[in-house]
Amino acid sequence: MMMREKGKLVIWPANLDKSRSRKGGRIISRKSSLEAPLLRELTAAAEKLNLNPEVEADKKYPRTWWESSGRILVDNNEAKTMVARKIAKAIKEARGG
Repeated sequence: MMMREKGKLVIWPANLDKSRSRKGGRIISRKSSLEAPLLRELTAAAEKLNLNPEVEADKKYPRTWWESSGRILVDNNEAKTMVARKIAKAIKEARGG
């Protein structure tokens, strides 16, 4: 078992990916989610929201262990779904949509 870092939430690109099912890892509604979110977009959005992101680019999402998608660790100030929605909204604004 891995140790979770206290006070941090793990956000994977899969958590915000519109093409994934809830079972496949998406944690927010399809309406709120994004087409193919990238790790650098998650990082930029988290920085903009002052969530102090820590990038772990070499990590692989457990449900798709063959893809190296990476993840970010952000401050745990509120529920994970709320943080994910805010990050997705910030990415949509950055993409111009």
